Amino acid sequence: MTTDPLAWLVALEGVPSGYAAARDGIDVMLRDRGLRRTSPETTAESLLRGAHASAVLEGSMATLAELREGAGDQVAADAVRMSASLLALSPLLKTAPLQAIARIHAVVGSAVLDPEQLGRPRDAASADRLRGVAELLLSDTAAPALLVAAVVHADLATAAPFASHNGIVARAVERLVLVSRGVDAKSLVVPEAGHLALRAQYESNLGAYRDGGPRGVHAWVLYASEAFAAGAEASPLRRAAE
Repeated sequence: MTTDPLAWLVALEGVPSGYAAARDGIDVMLRDRGLRRTSPETTAESLLRGAHASAVLEGSMATLAELREGAGDQVAADAVRMSASLLALSPLLKTAPLQAIARIHAVVGSAVLDPEQLGRPRDAASADRLRGVAELLLSDTAAPALLVAAVVHADLATAAPFASHNGIVARAVERLVLVSRGVDAKSLVVPEAGHLALRAQYESNLGAYRDGGPRGVHAWVLYASEAFAAGAEASPLRRAAE
């Protein structure tokens, strides 16, 4: 009998209710804001907003207006380039997550890294961490998809397995989990913007995940449920209807 790797988290105080509320909020937003009327342009806008927020969290000073004009600094350009090809990797994330994550890094790092660094872990310990993430994505967990996304995000962000752009990769994989597991098939939620809106909590809770043991992990997943709700608020669907 296979042990569910996230069962202990699902049983912690506040986790079931927090993630049920976050999923309900996403479902209501998608339904009430006209999911049937969405277009590829709406998805593209969500991806652009996500790329901007992720780049800012990575240290970019670019504005969203600059990104709309094809301008901005190198970090922003890297995030936008990655976002343009991200959704095509959704099927691969289901079957070969290591390959999907490596391809994300290869795209985002292609302008600044040597070819031998693209998609390759920094060392043996980083390779082990990546395998652990892949095993979680392939596991038969009963945990909510949002929780899986949150844990994978934190694992990648805190392990920093690649030579650069680890935060952008982590946030991209989080978004892709929501797509591949049917939470947000058209990728209209902007989880990266949720993290940017809660930046101080985001950074402190990632630190807790890395250094705080089980309590730190608990703190991160509780935070992440709030960030997903904020990401739904940042959707172009919601903003367009206001």
